[in-house]
Amino acid sequence: MLILLNLLAIVIILLIPYLLSADRKKIKYQSIAYMLISQVLITLFMFKTTIGKTIINFISSIFTALINFGLEGVSFVFGGITESPFVFFFNVLLIIIFFSAILGILNFFGILPWIIRIIGAGVSAITRLPRLESFNASASMVFGQSEVFLAIKDHLNDLEKSRLYTISASAMSSVSASIMGSYMTMVPPQYVLAAVPLNMFSGLIIATILMPSDVKKEDDTIQLKNVQQRGNFFEVLSDSILDGAKIAVIVAAMLIGYIALMAAVNGIISNVGNAVGFNTSLQELLGFLFAPFAILLGIPIGESVQAGAIMGTKLVLNEFVAMTQLQGVLPNLSERTIGIVSTFLISFANFSSIGIIAGSVKALNDRQAKVISEFGFKLLLGATLASLLSAAMVGLFL
Repeated sequence: MLILLNLLAIVIILLIPYLLSADRKKIKYQSIAYMLISQVLITLFMFKTTIGKTIINFISSIFTALINFGLEGVSFVFGGITESPFVFFFNVLLIIIFFSAILGILNFFGILPWIIRIIGAGVSAITRLPRLESFNASASMVFGQSEVFLAIKDHLNDLEKSRLYTISASAMSSVSASIMGSYMTMVPPQYVLAAVPLNMFSGLIIATILMPSDVKKEDDTIQLKNVQQRGNFFEVLSDSILDGAKIAVIVAAMLIGYIALMAAVNGIISNVGNAVGFNTSLQELLGFLFAPFAILLGIPIGESVQAGAIMGTKLVLNEFVAMTQLQGVLPNLSERTIGIVSTFLISFANFSSIGIIAGSVKALNDRQAKVISEFGFKLLLGATLASLLSAAMVGLFL
């Protein structure tokens, strides 16, 4: 029964962009079929095969070790504050600095560009989409929604609207590798690792249905040299560490602002509710709004409002705020609900990302930034549907 419900969810998730498609005649159905099959095989391998589970556990153990190494550095500077009590900034956000340093080293030695080229070539072969879109989707898994545009800056000016949309949607559907470690301290690591490749395909699937392009597979590709850090080793390492520190502070500032605003909104809603004899909160309202989507994904009805509230919080605010909510209710949720919601949370699909992507492109090409601003809400819709599709795929095997 749950499998049938998940299959229905996938059909509905694909039907929505089809009905809103800019040009259904250009939709590459064969490419979409290949990507859906790839998602099923990836999820099946990761969650239902012994070797897949072993690989996931091995990778998770590596990330756990790296997180502990990062906490060693935090503990040295702040005098063991990471041990007790739990402080979000120290135990979660400052881990970003260490992961940013590792990525900087891998980038400096050309390991990351090499990995991206291999994945991009594989994605291009599977999807039959232009290489630019395929390689950009693989690069988004590493660099996230801001830095990845540096890799395609030489092509930005010539991109038509549909291709620009696909590239932007891939960026919003992804996460930056530098913050994956922080995610793993908040949600089960196996779902973070599953969401990364699933989102890569989900973003391309939804984007190529919503705004299909008739561009044939050509030889253009992203310029990874534009994001590969230059200089001597210690200069690159220092820059990477400082970049990680900036990200940690920025995320902390956003969390302070968003959670404070949520508390203020809850205060207003509470006062209004008391006046009319109906007590509720922003989270509860979001829960009722998103509960139908949660039920469609196969989440038990009794947990749908809690799950919907977390999903809605991610869309309206950001994934970190939603993850803090999820942590608070983990004991009350089934493994199925935790897996589906966790997978949904692993992306940058929220309102603030529209401005981040438009701002990133504006620094490189003012004309194309205006184009992105025009389809901003469509971009958010596509990225949210991509998150739902990835969550539905995981739900098939839970």
